[in-house]
Amino acid sequence: MEHARTLDFRLRPFSDSDLGALVKHANDATVAANLTDAFPHPYTEDAGRNFLSEAMKPVPLRRCISIGGEACGAIGLHPKQDLWRLNMELGYWLAKEHRGKGIMTEAIRQMVQLGFATFPEIIRIYATPFGSNVASQRALEKAGFMLEAKLTDTLVKNGVMQDEWIYAVRRTAWTTSPVNLAT
Repeated sequence: MEHARTLDFRLRPFSDSDLGALVKHANDATVAANLTDAFPHPYTEDAGRNFLSEAMKPVPLRRCISIGGEACGAIGLHPKQDLWRLNMELGYWLAKEHRGKGIMTEAIRQMVQLGFATFPEIIRIYATPFGSNVASQRALEKAGFMLEAKLTDTLVKNGVMQDEWIYAVRRTAWTTSPVNLAT
């Protein structure tokens, strides 16, 4: 992804100093529109501080999407329990001005590589974009995820029924070039 390299994109751990940029970029209705209701809008400094305190813990595994040294998004792997304990759910968002440049596709690839390297017991990483979120679906497909299911009218977001699409990649099928896993 040439665009991602040109923009000085990298995944890195979050730090307390990311608060200002995090709030600036997360406080956008288009970010919250494609995430769970747990992601607030408006996005306040309190929400940012709460997120950072969780994001800096070792599990779930979360990384800052840094562009030019600024926190412009987030990506994370969330472990599942019970019958789903060998799975992790992928979640992510990116600031509006950086979308459509290949950054998210590359961030997904790097996060999957990091997830499989960090959690050797995990066999499957999956994501559940809204059926209406074509950009997210394309990023997942370009990153090597396969569509496993389309669930009709399963979710409710802002009072509107949404389809849930389930994409996944399995460790046995994961093939990609090595990435820099520096933390």
